[in-house]
Amino acid sequence: MKKTPLLNVALSRLIASLGHGDIVVIGDAGLPVPPGVELIDLALTQGIPDFLSTLQVVLCEMQVESHVLAQEVLDRQSSALQALEALNAEGALGARKLLSHDEFKVLSRQARAIVRTGECQPYCNIALIAGVTF
Repeated sequence: MKKTPLLNVALSRLIASLGHGDIVVIGDAGLPVPPGVELIDLALTQGIPDFLSTLQVVLCEMQVESHVLAQEVLDRQSSALQALEALNAEGALGARKLLSHDEFKVLSRQARAIVRTGECQPYCNIALIAGVTF
């Protein structure tokens, strides 16, 4: 058995296979998945699992160099924003880049995978850019 909190096989495999600069998107239930991008669908029902819980578990295993958010998450003052700001202040998310939501969807075409959550708050999406541990 694994010692870390992440139990999902597909997500664990993805993180183990990442190289420096690879992109993993954690998205809300409505984020479109571009053709050709792997989907790891964790969504069970509205709100389960939620965006923040999923992000926190991923951060237990993934080395993050930087992250990308849609500007709209700041503009709409999502309830996830306070937790994102705290994670950012701790250094868990690396440098931040902001894009429009439409630009974020274009960026998601470059992702190794999109992790779909059951989150139903608009704009609760993040692109995590893999770093290295050395």
